[in-house]
Amino acid sequence: MPEHHVIHRPRAARPPTPLRSSAPWRLSDIDYAAIDRTRVANDSTLFTLVTMASFVETGSDLYAHVLVSYFDQDPEVAGWLAQSWEHEEVQHGAALRAYVEHAWPDFDWQTVYDAFFEEYAKTCTLPDLEPSRGLELAARCVVEMGTATLYSSLHDYVEEPVLKDLAARIYADEVRHYKHFYRYFRRYQQREAHGRWRVGRTLAKRMFASRDDDGYCAYRHVWHATRGGEGRSVERDYQAFLDRVGTLARRHAPRELPVDMLLRPLQLPAPALSGAKAIARTLYRWWLHA
Repeated sequence: MPEHHVIHRPRAARPPTPLRSSAPWRLSDIDYAAIDRTRVANDSTLFTLVTMASFVETGSDLYAHVLVSYFDQDPEVAGWLAQSWEHEEVQHGAALRAYVEHAWPDFDWQTVYDAFFEEYAKTCTLPDLEPSRGLELAARCVVEMGTATLYSSLHDYVEEPVLKDLAARIYADEVRHYKHFYRYFRRYQQREAHGRWRVGRTLAKRMFASRDDDGYCAYRHVWHATRGGEGRSVERDYQAFLDRVGTLARRHAPRELPVDMLLRPLQLPAPALSGAKAIARTLYRWWLHA
């Protein structure tokens, strides 16, 4: 397996340019044969991050089914979740899996994923959804902000062209998903009329909720397959991995778009935006360090 290697570049981070079209893409659009393995082979942080993402995204249909059932009385939202959002999230997993299998062919993706999924499926029960559908949609905006930030950071970090292209495609999907969740949130907000304090509390709660459960489960299975038996501590290695990913995010994450995405559900009047952005930027920087 590759040794630890993180690329540092002094240029400022910026989000990838959105694709020319928001039309759905297919796995056949990714030219896996063109992967330049010399640019990724020795980067263990990248290998672990992409593999973990492929595991969690591949298993995302478990959570999608719960969300669809939560909105079963709303055919428009439930239909979009089942027919578009779930399909695209699972495709992200398939695309990342194919990348791992081409870039790091010695890694037995299916065997390790099967072990991961056996454990993950038992713990992925009914999540703590928000008490109202409008608030859950606001929370989903935060989740999409987070995933968009991840893939934007990945796009800015990597130098291998195929993975850079794939990260840009997934980033564009996540931003588009955010727009759908935000549009549905506004519709529900007209009915439920939550105060800004309650919406803001929901956004902050989801933003700083524990993100370790899924990631740690995926990490442990990758770790056992690649480093187990070396007399190392998985907990200590996981913390070191999180430190490296945190450094990557602080260097390569976009600065302004996530802040705008975070604030939008508050629907603040223009005079309040300047002060709110200053607070949101502080929270965002804190989140990147978490």
